[in-house]
Amino acid sequence: MTVVLAILAAVFVAGAILGAYALLAPRAAVREEPPAPPLEPWNPSTDWTKEAGDEFAGLSDSARCDLIFAVADLDDERSKQLLAHALDDPSDAVALAAAHALMRRGDAAAIDEYAKRHPGERSERLARTLELLN
Repeated sequence: MTVVLAILAAVFVAGAILGAYALLAPRAAVREEPPAPPLEPWNPSTDWTKEAGDEFAGLSDSARCDLIFAVADLDDERSKQLLAHALDDPSDAVALAAAHALMRRGDAAAIDEYAKRHPGERSERLARTLELLN
């Protein structure tokens, strides 16, 4: 029985030593990350259609979707910016069309950036719908 007690005593001493080391050991320095920039409130706007031209400024939802699909096949910086601005459209259908066009172009980073700038139910719903489409 003394051997069992000696083993238990050794385990207890080893545990006490490890516990003391865990409490007294120096901690790694915690790096503070810079604060995130303040989030912009989402303001629905159809002003993005003005970039396509003044004649597109007062289009209906379906006409704005048609504009999105027409611009989606253009491969230039201006059309990319137009699609990114269309994500702010008050119509979910137009914003989804713009997001889908950006995904097809291989520009998922623009959608991720939009979701970071405008967190909330709308961007989550847009992301879930895009997952279903892809």
